[in-house]
Amino acid sequence: MPIESYNPHTGRVLRRFSAFSWAKTERILGQAHHAAASWQATSFAHRAKVLRAAAALLRERQHDLARLMALEMGKPVADGRAEVLKCATCCEYYAEHAEGFLADEIIKTDARRSFISYQPLGVVLAVMPWNFPLWQVVRFAAPALMAGNVGLLKHASNVPQCALALEKIFHDAGLPPACFRTLLIGSDLVEKLLTDDRVRAATLTGSEGAGAAVAAIAGAQIKKTVLELGGSDAFIVLADADIALAAKTAAQSRMINSGQSCIAAKRFIVEKPVLKDFINQLKTHLLALRPGDPLEESTQYGPLARPDLADELTQQVADSVAQGAKVELFGGQAKPGTALFRPVILSNVKPGQRAYAEEFFGPVALVLEAKNADDAVRLANDSRFGLGAAVWTADAQKGEAMARQLESGAVFVNGLVKSSSELPFGGVKKSGYGRELSYLGIREFVNQKSIWIGKEAVATAKTE
Repeated sequence: MPIESYNPHTGRVLRRFSAFSWAKTERILGQAHHAAASWQATSFAHRAKVLRAAAALLRERQHDLARLMALEMGKPVADGRAEVLKCATCCEYYAEHAEGFLADEIIKTDARRSFISYQPLGVVLAVMPWNFPLWQVVRFAAPALMAGNVGLLKHASNVPQCALALEKIFHDAGLPPACFRTLLIGSDLVEKLLTDDRVRAATLTGSEGAGAAVAAIAGAQIKKTVLELGGSDAFIVLADADIALAAKTAAQSRMINSGQSCIAAKRFIVEKPVLKDFINQLKTHLLALRPGDPLEESTQYGPLARPDLADELTQQVADSVAQGAKVELFGGQAKPGTALFRPVILSNVKPGQRAYAEEFFGPVALVLEAKNADDAVRLANDSRFGLGAAVWTADAQKGEAMARQLESGAVFVNGLVKSSSELPFGGVKKSGYGRELSYLGIREFVNQKSIWIGKEAVATAKTE
């Protein structure tokens, strides 16, 4: 796939980039490896100063960065600004808390003193997707840099300008240039990087296939990885829930980033007594949303990032309908080869349909009927994915009990599933492994070293 900025709203290529050769890539890797030794020797206070400066620059440049995201992958500028500000908050969070998260942890043993020490690994390779082109990177970079690691970014090929803009922010903030570099490379060079001993670990956010490939290569090298992959998040609505609020939140969650979010609600599992009411209200909210030019402030959702993504989603819907799903809201593409995809609701979703088993990465709401709460949990867990989930009920105690039964990395009761700096983020099953964010995220790419110190030796004088 070419490395180019493609505007999905206009269908025009804005700018093309020449991919780095292996010689250039290897030279940058060498510089990063050399810089790792000096960066890990810096104090937490020094690193925090750089991260706080990066946060200030993100806030200062939020309008330009939001415009860049709108142009490169179709995110409405209002959503883009929110993403930039979230990145700034994350930088500030780790600037404030990293030293405490990585402080020596005293462990009582038979030693005079024993503790766990957290020390950086070195060069971490990040393979990142296009859907949140800044947030996905910052939630890796902020904790990794604060831990004393250095980062190499292989971003998605359709957001090169976003990748370079973020590199510039870190450099302008005072980070030594070699400590964070964007690599304009194709996936063909990822394997060469992973097999190089100077790359100590890797993190990937992306598809199940890409995650499996990176994990296989890294595993053969005995190299640590964190994978955040796909999701088909369950949104459970029990009969006692506030249906109006649940339906409004359901529409909001399904349409995050034009439906292109790993933790967007995708499977709406609704108890039979309120099924019809929920679908009607969900339809009303989805129809009220305004599509348009991502550069316009009034736009509430833009096109999908590329026409081929819309084509694939159209095929998933068509196949599911042929397999028995019922269309409750007609939307989709106006014609093949276009990126705008209007919301669709499918009901009567059953096993054997693509809608039941696959992730639909776009604005398609999949509605499943549940007999009761136990059946809802069964349906939610009958998925290869396990990233996020939501439960809506008037009984908070029941909601918590159900949350404990759901096979996912996060469950929100009566709320919109979202990522935040304070809570660990990641999945189970085919949604990946490892965690980003919180204190768990910063401890993924460190050596958790046990240090045991015995009693002081006492010299014994030799008698004549």
